[in-house]
Amino acid sequence: MSLTTEPSGPRTAELAALIAACPWLLGVLGVVREAGLPDAWVGAGVLRDLVWGRRYGSGFDPRAVRDVDVAFFDPDDVTPSGDAAATELLRRHDPAIPWEATNQAAVHIWYESVFGTGPVGALRSVAEAVATWPETATCVAVRLDPAGILHVCAPLGLDDLLDGVWRRNPRRVTVELSRARLARHDPGRRWPRVRVLPP
Repeated sequence: MSLTTEPSGPRTAELAALIAACPWLLGVLGVVREAGLPDAWVGAGVLRDLVWGRRYGSGFDPRAVRDVDVAFFDPDDVTPSGDAAATELLRRHDPAIPWEATNQAAVHIWYESVFGTGPVGALRSVAEAVATWPETATCVAVRLDPAGILHVCAPLGLDDLLDGVWRRNPRRVTVELSRARLARHDPGRRWPRVRVLPP
C-alpha cells in the first residue's frame, strides 16, 4: 500500500512509506479518524518508535508501545475531565490500544503544576503544540483524512526523526527535564544506531 501525503515531498514520502508498511499504525489512524475528536492527530513517541525501530533498532513491535499520544484541539472544553473522556472514547473504539488523548487547548492550565516549570502560554493550534514537544524527533504528528490522504504536521521538520537524532527541543522542555527523559528512554540501548545529542 502507498499513501498520498500532504504536504508532499521526499521526506514526507519516506515517513509515509514506513507508516504504509505498518498495518497496526494504519489501524490506529483509522480509529482516530472515526472517533471524531476535533482536529485529532497521532504523534510523538509512537512515530519515533516506528521509525527508529525499523531504521535504527531491531524492528518495531506494537506490543512494546507504552502509549499512543492523540493530540486534539478543543478550545470549547478545557475541563480536566475532557482528556479522560476523549481517551475513553478512543478505548471504546479499540480497547487494545494504549490511548492517551490530550487537548492541546488546555495544556497551559496544568503544565506548570505537572512539570514544575513556570507558567506557559495557551496554545493556538495542534501545530503550535507539536512544536513544543520534548525532542525534535518527536515534534511530528500525522492523521488520515476521509479520502485516505496522510497529513503530516512537522513544524520542526522531519530530519531528526528520519535521520535518527535525539535532540532536546528547547522551546518548552528544561535541560533538567530533558536529561531525565534521556535517562528514562535510554535511546542508545533501544536504538543503537541513533545519534544522541545530550542536553
